[in-house]
Amino acid sequence: MSLTQDLDNILETVLPTDPSFRRIGQAAMDRCLRDARRSALEGSRDAFLLSAMRLLALPDNGQTRLIPNGAISVLPLRFVSVGRGVQLMDTAQETPGPGRELLAVNGTAVGQIEAAAARFLAGTHQRKRVIGPILLAWPHALARLGVSSGEATTYRVKDENGRTTELKMDNGHTVPASRLYPRNEHGKADPAWQPQRYAEIEDWQGLGLAISLPSFFDPRETALPEAISCAAEQVRRSTGRTLLIDVRGNTGGDFLQTLPLIDAVTEDPGRQVVLLVDKFTFSAAIVFVAILKHRLGPRLKLIGEEMGDGLRFFAEGGLLDLPVSGAMVRYSTAFHDWENGTRDDTTPAEIARHLVPAGRLTLDREWVAWPCDETAKGAVYRLVLKSLNG
Repeated sequence: MSLTQDLDNILETVLPTDPSFRRIGQAAMDRCLRDARRSALEGSRDAFLLSAMRLLALPDNGQTRLIPNGAISVLPLRFVSVGRGVQLMDTAQETPGPGRELLAVNGTAVGQIEAAAARFLAGTHQRKRVIGPILLAWPHALARLGVSSGEATTYRVKDENGRTTELKMDNGHTVPASRLYPRNEHGKADPAWQPQRYAEIEDWQGLGLAISLPSFFDPRETALPEAISCAAEQVRRSTGRTLLIDVRGNTGGDFLQTLPLIDAVTEDPGRQVVLLVDKFTFSAAIVFVAILKHRLGPRLKLIGEEMGDGLRFFAEGGLLDLPVSGAMVRYSTAFHDWENGTRDDTTPAEIARHLVPAGRLTLDREWVAWPCDETAKGAVYRLVLKSLNG
């Protein structure tokens, strides 16, 4: 089988179906198609995947993208965008260990590499920062970006004390990317992280109530509704108390299942609510934020960093397996406009019934230096609640 079969699958399934491609000019489309077909005919899987990534990134729709994780091999390093930098979160090497900031690759600054990689990455600036770090460990991508040479790649990292170290990796010693880079990147140190509970509630006594909502994706379709129901009951029993809700790292799922909690949060007219968000907050979690903002108005405070998508985005759709390369394509079939509360011919009826004009979600306080470590959550909650009550 030829890689052209994968390209044909994209042309037959994704481009005619996905409404985000309606706004792409034919000339730009043709250029990317030519590049992808040439790479496919040459039989270079990595080159084809990068070309297909460029093609699917044209609409700047983060939902629609090629996901190479299951098809490529990377150097045994896990990089994650934390705050405004990139952190080395895991490595097979003993020295230097994880938790260090990446400064440069083969002498090229990380910011320069991110700028060069932007054309291959779909979505907003924040979405690109979420899905982009895999390119930093993918030797073929680094070569395409003009920052890789020879048989090794040298990374310069900085520890918390400002000391810099160089880490030299043999380009021939790679591992399957799926071991280190999950399909739905959540920003945690452990790439295999899964939520243990869908709602974790902590009572901080005089400070308020904190609810962590790590995911709205529930394959069993029972655990999430049960957790939301329990959280809603506890919120109703805590009338008048400050409420902190953490949706950092929540990549989405089914927002319809969260409506009982939204109702409970917004029933108390005197409640003050703060939402913690970050670049790993996506999809249904963004809708959750939008509905709360619409209902609570100035009683809701947003703290953290800009989320992984805006309020006008594409969603629904499905996943397409590419049998020859082994990659996967996520594509969209519907448009959501939670900024203006409007729909178009692609918006599903069950979504349209809940659309609200949330306006722009502007952060009340930017705070981008939080670690991804789960053990740090309690300290963050206490600090935020104290600031609200002080």
